[in-house]
Amino acid sequence: MSTPRIISAEFVKSAQSLDDSLPENMSEVVFLGRSNVGKSSTINTLTNRKSLAKSSSTPGKTRLINFFDTIYEYDETRYPLRLVDLPGFGYAKVSKSLKEVWQKNLLDFVHDRVSIRIFIHLRDCRHPNAQIDKDVSEYIKGILKPDQMYVEVFTKSDKLNQKELSALRREFPKAIMFTNSKNHTAIPIHKLILNRVFGVEF
Repeated sequence: MSTPRIISAEFVKSAQSLDDSLPENMSEVVFLGRSNVGKSSTINTLTNRKSLAKSSSTPGKTRLINFFDTIYEYDETRYPLRLVDLPGFGYAKVSKSLKEVWQKNLLDFVHDRVSIRIFIHLRDCRHPNAQIDKDVSEYIKGILKPDQMYVEVFTKSDKLNQKELSALRREFPKAIMFTNSKNHTAIPIHKLILNRVFGVEF
């Protein structure tokens, strides 16, 4: 049995809002999370491309919605899928008016875009109960359409010891533990995506 993997990935476009986004002609998996949770590096690990998604040392600097077209391969079958990297939320150093515009653009996008199949909410293992993550979780769960799924992925799991990791798993039993330093932790994410979007059984 082969391991699911992404064999092709390319950046397609950045958009400011739903209005100038790509056509909704492909199933999409959206990545959202706080500004320094590691969204770009997670996408790079999943696609096996070191610099596909550009990360910034300045939280909140990535202000656009970024689209990446990928091709999955599993058991000699290929599956086209679009990954969407949303701007990080919880910016610390932006003006209030700009922050309000970003929030509206993001809310319109996640609420109205029908091609989204999975929301992957990246959360920092070291700060599992941040209020902003709780608020986002509650909001996304409240707008989910019948053909959409919400899943929590805890990043930087290598920063916890086994006792801490076990406690986190008990608190969030449906979440996936992930770290960019161990490629095998990406496999559960790949399997979840292929199963949910394409009905692939494992």
